[in-house]
Amino acid sequence: MHCPVVVSTMEMLKGILPAEGEVFLVTADEQTAGRGQRGTSWESETGKNLTFSFLFRPFRVKASELFFLSEIVCLAVAATLDAHVEGISVKWPNDVYRHDRKICGMLLEHTLSGSDISTTLVGIGINVNQPSFRSDAPNPVSIRQITGHDTDLSALLSDFVGHFENLYALWCKGGRADIAQTYWQRLYRRQGFHDYEDVRTQERFQAEIAAVAPNGRLTLRLPQGEERTFAFKEVCFL
Repeated sequence: MHCPVVVSTMEMLKGILPAEGEVFLVTADEQTAGRGQRGTSWESETGKNLTFSFLFRPFRVKASELFFLSEIVCLAVAATLDAHVEGISVKWPNDVYRHDRKICGMLLEHTLSGSDISTTLVGIGINVNQPSFRSDAPNPVSIRQITGHDTDLSALLSDFVGHFENLYALWCKGGRADIAQTYWQRLYRRQGFHDYEDVRTQERFQAEIAAVAPNGRLTLRLPQGEERTFAFKEVCFL
């Protein structure tokens, strides 16, 4: 489904219960209240970017495994962008970067049924044809700013769907280790020491990424060897 203007593509899909194997997808030219991580808004010039949400029922995914779904979506976006620009990586937990600038953000929400995930709702915004950004977001970049020309939004969406279907099929066939390894290889700042801030204490420190656990927790290793583990929203990349 395509809508010229909506409040939020994610809000449109909330409350729907898809059958197993059924996917609901909504795209929009403009979202008047699109959301990002930490409750931030998403700046997108009307008709210039790929903003969409989709809702589906994961196949036998435990609540303890939900981070694998984030990995699949991130890797599908990264593979889609590889055909247009170089230097694509995944910033933990689920942003997509081109070098040190954010080219895609996403939000995943899950409903549970006992210990299983009942439905997963994914909202994605890819900066595609926007020539400039005026908000206070620190580091956005679009495909057009990199390449100097526009990219077909429908073709980009079709490419994403294909990559997502392939990765999801790999998951269903037991390829979880392959997905986790590919996510690790794609990780932004995977090598070297970088600056971070503990959101809980405001302490700033240098560390290298040591591991990403199946539950999504990030382990950072300080220069002296001490390791610290963080859940979502507990640490900032500086």
